[in-house]
Amino acid sequence: MYTESAAAAVHRPQPRPHADRVLVCLSYCGGGTAPFRQWARTLPDDVELALICYPGRESRFGTPFARDWTALRDDVVRAVRSLADRPYILFGHSMGSWLAFETAAQLERLGVAPPSALVVSGGVAPHKRREVRSHVPRSDDSDEALVRWMREFGQMTAVVANEPELVKLAVELLRADLVVSESYRFVEGSRVSVPLRVLYGAEDCEPFDYVERHWRSLTDGAFEAVELPGGHFYTPDVWSRLPEWCSLPVPCATR
Repeated sequence: MYTESAAAAVHRPQPRPHADRVLVCLSYCGGGTAPFRQWARTLPDDVELALICYPGRESRFGTPFARDWTALRDDVVRAVRSLADRPYILFGHSMGSWLAFETAAQLERLGVAPPSALVVSGGVAPHKRREVRSHVPRSDDSDEALVRWMREFGQMTAVVANEPELVKLAVELLRADLVVSESYRFVEGSRVSVPLRVLYGAEDCEPFDYVERHWRSLTDGAFEAVELPGGHFYTPDVWSRLPEWCSLPVPCATR
């Protein structure tokens, strides 16, 4: 049973209650809200940034980690539903891309206002994720292996790597999210009706045309796939400008 409000999972770096739209962001495996907070400074005044904090970290440190994928999805759905009184765009990176897709699909099933657009970044289509997981660590890997993967993949900064307590926390978060991610089972036939934009790094792990082709099959709405410079987290400049891709309309002509 939930003991906290849905609002507890929502972090607003710069509250704009009168903004016309909300950009809602879902983080990657082992991540939190920090990598997205800088975006609040670049968004126009009519857009509010809302970051979803998963259980077990940051402001929800005392909340137990999600037990499995369905529990995490339902937690995110509950938080996003609390923001659906205004038009909103739903963005997710890496694991967050699958959560964003599943959240949008579940909101449609529940009859709740879905996002005006779904933007997924750095993730293969969810029904293909098990075919391309050779580069992804396992939840039962050693601490050393997880640290090495985070360093190589650009998910752990040198500052964190030099602080044993921060490293321990980073490993704990990653392992908990890997457990959840490994329990995810895509339901054949799941689709969304909203416009879908896919962002993917030119130097990321899978060929861009593979990523584009399989995401395209998951929406009945407008579709666009964009290849961006860099790897899984792009380049620092590209990352800082990702909100621009969230605000642009998805062109119907490319569907």
